[in-house]
Amino acid sequence: MLKRSVVMSLLLVALIAAFGALAVQAQDPTATPIPPTATPFVAETGPITQRVIDRGSLVCGVNALLPGFGTTNDAGEFSGFDVDICRAVAAAVLGNANAVEFRAITAAERPTVLASGEVDMISRNSTWTLSRDTEWGATFAPTTFYDGQGVMVTAESGAATLEDLEGGTICTNAGTTTELNMTDAMESRGLEFTLQTFQDFDQVMAAFYEGRCDAVTTDISGLVSRQAVAPDPGALSIIDIVLSKEPLGPLTPQSDPQFSDIVRWTVYGLIQAEEYGITSENVQDFMASEDPGIQRFLGQGGNPSGSYLGIANDFMVTVITQVGNYGEIFNRNLGPDTIFGLERGVNDLWTNGGLLYAPPFR
Repeated sequence: MLKRSVVMSLLLVALIAAFGALAVQAQDPTATPIPPTATPFVAETGPITQRVIDRGSLVCGVNALLPGFGTTNDAGEFSGFDVDICRAVAAAVLGNANAVEFRAITAAERPTVLASGEVDMISRNSTWTLSRDTEWGATFAPTTFYDGQGVMVTAESGAATLEDLEGGTICTNAGTTTELNMTDAMESRGLEFTLQTFQDFDQVMAAFYEGRCDAVTTDISGLVSRQAVAPDPGALSIIDIVLSKEPLGPLTPQSDPQFSDIVRWTVYGLIQAEEYGITSENVQDFMASEDPGIQRFLGQGGNPSGSYLGIANDFMVTVITQVGNYGEIFNRNLGPDTIFGLERGVNDLWTNGGLLYAPPFR
């Protein structure tokens, strides 16, 4: 009985205190509300995130043979649009965009290296599909590049339609959606053809230049890339047709939802930064912004932005400072001032009529 009475007394004291505080605020509406005692939510570190932290670097599977998206120079240094996505994630987790170990992988190797843990994530022009989402045990991040499959021929061939390729040989790389899409497109038109596949697209282009292929097929961005770096770009022609939808983006194993969240919201952060007009050159000017949305986004003023992901609250400040926003990444790798000269098109912000849209950082 004594213990029950003590507990009841403590509860009564707590209730009196609470009602007293409410009464004071009721009498003085300008009084500062009593702050909540609950601590901000902090995500528990997942196994992949932890091994990245322990290793001190992010292992990212990329393409080494697709100029503009993933390639290497004579010194073996990686660059490209997809490569910069890896760097952004490294900046978010480790605070250092250069703390990345790049692994050049073929298209066919993607499910294997993801499942085995050889890589922490993949950022290699990968199309988000139902079968890959399930069979690969993959979690796809938001689409970073909206694309479609195309076909390239020699200008000398005069081919302008798929019908012009009937009876010919069309080449692509193995382990990709392009094989099935090409087959569907030709069979649906009642056209016979031979499909020849190779392990990587360098081999595809070599066969094409040697005359063993009448056409090559892959994502249109990949065809534009190959045409731009060809010995004679004018000798190649991309047929005016789009065979499929190809939403390309990074992917992570489903075994660590926390790490997948980090990748997902880092991508969204790149998009949101561009929408806010925050760049690598002016991010410091936004640190004292009075806009509550920007304060939350940059993790300033005690806003627990990164804690929801188990990383630093100002992780997007680091990402933007070291890598830039989405527009900066696009322009330096693929934009009008590069040899590829790609326009933003559907890969523009929703406010400009594109498809890029980030959920609220709230």
